Amino acid sequence: MTDQVMPVRTHAAWRDISPAQRVLTVVTAALLGVDAYVHLHDAAQYDQFRSSVMSEGTLFRIQGVVAIVVALALLIWPRVLTWIVSLLVAGSAAVAVTLYTYVNVGQLGPLPNLYENTWSAPGKAFSAVAETLAALVAIAGLTLAVRARSGRRGLHQV
Repeated sequence: MTDQVMPVRTHAAWRDISPAQRVLTVVTAALLGVDAYVHLHDAAQYDQFRSSVMSEGTLFRIQGVVAIVVALALLIWPRVLTWIVSLLVAGSAAVAVTLYTYVNVGQLGPLPNLYENTWSAPGKAFSAVAETLAALVAIAGLTLAVRARSGRRGLHQV
C-alpha cells in the first residue's frame, strides 16, 4: 500500500464558469437574498390574512425559505437547472406581487386572497424590484450557462 493521495473528483462549479457567469451568479443569489429577507421580515404582518389552510404570512415564510435554498443552490452549483429554478422562483414572485397589486384575483385553492392594492406596504416595492432584477439576471445567467454547455459538448464531439 502506498501513501499516494488519490485526487477527489468534485464538481468544478466555479472553476468551469466564466467570470461573467460568476458575477451573474452572485448578483442573482444576492437579489434572491433580498427577496428572502423582506418576506421573512414582514411575514408576521400578514398572518391575519388567511384561508382555511394557511395564512399569507405562512406563504411569505415559504417564499423566503425557497428563495434562500435556491440562492444557495445557485452558488453551489451554477448550472442550467439551477438557473431555471432561480428564474422560476424570482419571476413567479415578481409576477405575483405585481398581479396582486393591480388585480383582485381572490382566493385560489388553499391560498388566501393576496390582493393588496398599494406599493406602500413595508418592503413590497423593494422586494418586487429585487425579484424582477433577479429574474432578468437569471435570464442572462441561463443564457450563458446554455451557451457554455453547448460549447463544452461541441468540444467533446470533435
